[in-house]
Amino acid sequence: MFRTTADWLHEHLWNTLLKKIITCTVAALLAFGAYVLVSRLTEEAGSCADGVTESGGECVGVNGSGYDFGEPEIAPVAARIAEENRRIGKQPHVTVAMMLPLQPDSKAERRQLRSELQGAFLAQYRANREPGKPVVRLVLANPGKDYARQGDVVPDLVRMARSDQDNLRAVTGFNLSLGATKRAVRSLTEQQVPVLVARASASSLANRESKDGTYDFKGLARIIPTNDQQARALADFNGSRKDRQTVLVRDTRPDDPYVRSLASAFQKLPEDGPAGPDDMTFTSPGVADPGDVDNQFRPTVNTICNSGADTVYFAGRSTHLRLFLKRLAKEACAERKFTVVSGSDAASLNNRMTDDDWAELRDSSGKPRLTVQYAAPAHPASWRTEIRLWQEGEEKRTGKKPPESKAPGSLRDPLAELERLGDTVTALRSAGRDIGDVELGDSRTMMVHDGVRTAVEAIRGAKPTGEAVPSAEQVGNRWATMQSMNRVNGTSGRICLTKAGNPYDKPLAVVELKPGTKAGPGTLDFVGLAWPTGRRQPEDCVVRSG
Repeated sequence: MFRTTADWLHEHLWNTLLKKIITCTVAALLAFGAYVLVSRLTEEAGSCADGVTESGGECVGVNGSGYDFGEPEIAPVAARIAEENRRIGKQPHVTVAMMLPLQPDSKAERRQLRSELQGAFLAQYRANREPGKPVVRLVLANPGKDYARQGDVVPDLVRMARSDQDNLRAVTGFNLSLGATKRAVRSLTEQQVPVLVARASASSLANRESKDGTYDFKGLARIIPTNDQQARALADFNGSRKDRQTVLVRDTRPDDPYVRSLASAFQKLPEDGPAGPDDMTFTSPGVADPGDVDNQFRPTVNTICNSGADTVYFAGRSTHLRLFLKRLAKEACAERKFTVVSGSDAASLNNRMTDDDWAELRDSSGKPRLTVQYAAPAHPASWRTEIRLWQEGEEKRTGKKPPESKAPGSLRDPLAELERLGDTVTALRSAGRDIGDVELGDSRTMMVHDGVRTAVEAIRGAKPTGEAVPSAEQVGNRWATMQSMNRVNGTSGRICLTKAGNPYDKPLAVVELKPGTKAGPGTLDFVGLAWPTGRRQPEDCVVRSG
């Protein structure tokens, strides 16, 4: 007699209670195993790390557990951030997020990224060893290249701001002035997440001063002067130029508020006398993409050489400034010496220059073919140099050289902060806690450090008595009170904020690019301090009306 498959299965798997129990148990285990396997495979296919998913070839999301986003350049500092987060994890804490593109394409951009994350970690490390509370957890938020995927990351940050476990109380970073950056800032602030801009200088990422308390971005603060302020500070530092002496070269690429606002700032500078050359334009394909820009510069440089101009205002990114300088040095008439003036993005130029590039900026005798000048938001030599100049001025005035301790507090306080920052780097190095080589010359480490430090001071200052952490709204409201004795002493200068959250007459470092006189890299040399109002920041750091 033939038995069916069903009969066999019934006899071996189901005809007693025990067999039924065993069969159901095995089936459940197999189903669970299949679920785990499929979940794991799905996770591996779409996830880069905890909180970070693959999207369009990029790892987008938020992580504070040491993930380096596939960038070896930032692996040491990412590991130190994770260590610090674990150390304070069981204490009442707040979270501060660094939102900036974390998978750059070029070596220069990776070095810049390392500097920025070093600044953030150093501020976290220092804050967590000071008496103030709460302690700070730091996370990295990657919005993708050029902030293009910020819409995928902002919701995560908003959820963290509303989470009692994360207590996200500030988002900072913001190193590029782009349309997508502005959309991210607007989305965050509209959802009551406080934002602090440390590096982006476009005027469109700043609140206008308002007498009725209405602002475009409620809960926004910034510690870097805008492009308008930078241009005014440079003009005051250098003195007025005749219109016929100057020419503006500007990038017309859309959706880049940095170049647009910088061009507008240069166009507003007061000039008199006969009209000079009209604006000259080029169109780049991207922030860090050279495209065919060098070829576009050929006729531009020829025209400049044949004009009466000796000063070029360059409204463009450092990627394209490098190409312009090389073309100007190579093709301009030999007897002419030009000065090229640009904005704060020129601080990145040093990272993009090769030894061959530097050589092209020197003539056969080793002298520079041109001068490059920009207003940097910070420079490590500024405070020591300014104190020395103050001492020399006082000695000439009184006949006696005063001690450094008698210098204005607006010079001494930032110097003290800079020295503490250096001491922290030295201590970490001595303890074998590598964060990579720390280079302060391009201002990125200093500015991001000051940004995170300002956020921490706002958080701690906003915390009500008896509460472990302040609300996000309380932090956003705190920006308007940070002046006078509530100021922040940063490595980049005293940070005093207006009611709109803008830095009040914060000094800028006038920096010149020096090609040097021999083979090898040039330097970024500090020339002097300049102020957007043309006057020194008040010693009391009280914001004046008007």
